[in-house]
Amino acid sequence: MAIALDQLRTFVAVAEAGGLTPAAETLHLSLPAISRRLTALEEELGVALLTRSTRRVALTQTGREFLPRARRLLDELEESLLGIREVAAQRRGLVVLACIPTAAYYFLPATLAAFARRFPAVRVRAMDLSAEGVTDAVATGAAEFGVGMEGAAHPEVEFRPMRRDPFVLACRRDHRLARRRAVRWQDLEGERLVGVSRRSGNRLILDRALLPRGISPHWHYEAEHLSTSLGLVEAGLGLAVVPRLALPRDPHPVLVARPLTDPAVDRATGLLLKRGAEPGPAARALIDLLARGMRGA
Repeated sequence: MAIALDQLRTFVAVAEAGGLTPAAETLHLSLPAISRRLTALEEELGVALLTRSTRRVALTQTGREFLPRARRLLDELEESLLGIREVAAQRRGLVVLACIPTAAYYFLPATLAAFARRFPAVRVRAMDLSAEGVTDAVATGAAEFGVGMEGAAHPEVEFRPMRRDPFVLACRRDHRLARRRAVRWQDLEGERLVGVSRRSGNRLILDRALLPRGISPHWHYEAEHLSTSLGLVEAGLGLAVVPRLALPRDPHPVLVARPLTDPAVDRATGLLLKRGAEPGPAARALIDLLARGMRGA
């Protein structure tokens, strides 16, 4: 039975994304290429794994049963390849990565702990930078790869989205808007808003989404870092619009977050790699672990 790994990866990606188009974006493939891989897999297996229509894709009963097996096969392969990379890297060296603060807080600790178990002698240097700084570090070679967000485009850097996170409203528990399940942008009129600097990638994403719709929030305070914005909110100075990843992991005694709607705005977080450059074996292993952690978070 000649089943190719790219066919399994494509099937899993389509099943998880719920459609051909989002899977094609994740895998950086065309829709015809996605369809060819799925058709070849189904022909090799002799069964239909998916039902397709113009609007959606659904798993057949056989497809639902096959999905966990396909995931397990891919996971086992990744583990085997990771072991080979460990030998190639000889468990020595230095990996340098650049990372935006929110991603560093959420994804790096657990990922680096798993990485240290496999590469105990490999040192890691994490550069805590802005989104633009992460892109520049990867473009200049100061970092082997980066964890950043969309928006800070560079011709020499490839961005691979791994997850999307919405912008939410952060406020004190005693604020009137904390009693709502969701907050519209128009509900923020007259409120003192805490925003981030115009140089921030988060500000760029918000401006691109809001200004064409005639929404121009009044940022009474501006801060360079999201943590500073949350500190101002906690002190009762205003309300902050932040990505969900910027919020504390555990319930906060003072702060709460509410979804922002009309419109809902989100940002993509992912990996940045320099075009044409090949990360070293240890860096590739860390990239794999980070990608897995970001998708599963």
